[in-house]
Amino acid sequence: MHKPLRIAAIAAACAVVGAALYGAGAATAGQSTANSTHEPYNIGLLVKDIDTYYGTAPDANGVYQASPTSPYAKDLASIDKAAKKYIDQAARKAVKKGEKPAVVFDIDDTLLLSLDYEKRYNYTYNSATWAAYVNKADRPAVFGSPELVQYAEKKGVEVFYNSGLAEAQRSAAVENLKKVGADINLDADHMFLKNAATPPSYLSGCATPGAWTCTTVQYKSGTRKHIEHDLGYEIIANFGDQYSDLDGGYADRTYKLPNPTYYVG
Repeated sequence: MHKPLRIAAIAAACAVVGAALYGAGAATAGQSTANSTHEPYNIGLLVKDIDTYYGTAPDANGVYQASPTSPYAKDLASIDKAAKKYIDQAARKAVKKGEKPAVVFDIDDTLLLSLDYEKRYNYTYNSATWAAYVNKADRPAVFGSPELVQYAEKKGVEVFYNSGLAEAQRSAAVENLKKVGADINLDADHMFLKNAATPPSYLSGCATPGAWTCTTVQYKSGTRKHIEHDLGYEIIANFGDQYSDLDGGYADRTYKLPNPTYYVG
């Protein structure tokens, strides 16, 4: 996943429950950029706040993990509880209307947690180290998210994945998702990854073979449009840790998961 901006957003983390479920136009509140003469937040204090939020600590193998009793875990539990209630209701309504309900999940920091990478590389991005990290296929789950995937499937909802990971990282993503229990619809018809070499025709407005110019919003909303218009599903819920995972329409409801470690526009 190309992450051009690694901007810690602790303000979003502190208010994540209130921002978890948002409607059109609300995204700007969570992605403002400082543009004043006031001194910015101290980065050392910011990192401490992030560590406190996650309950960050290395495990016996030296891998940085989030605590299951952390504010981060509690925020996720609140989101999951609300999402399950909604999915149950929305799925039944969709079926009654003759629709095929679907949910869409981002992968990075929506299903698979990359906190260890962020800590080890001091919240910076490098394509080579990121690719190596993803290809290890041993990221832990984002608390509760694999269970949410399983829940949707049990309710008769079709599960899709819409990720910024590259096509070359498909096998590693599938392996990792299986390890954490999100082993639902991990085939190419349900997992959409960035394919710059041979992009799909439904992205022809911003991507042609060898020339990818799609923004994250264009890519992800274009894929959701394909799921609805071409594949015939009604996306009742869309889950992501970035506002760019959610913007652009083609989902009845969106859920913003907390991530104060980077920002993808």
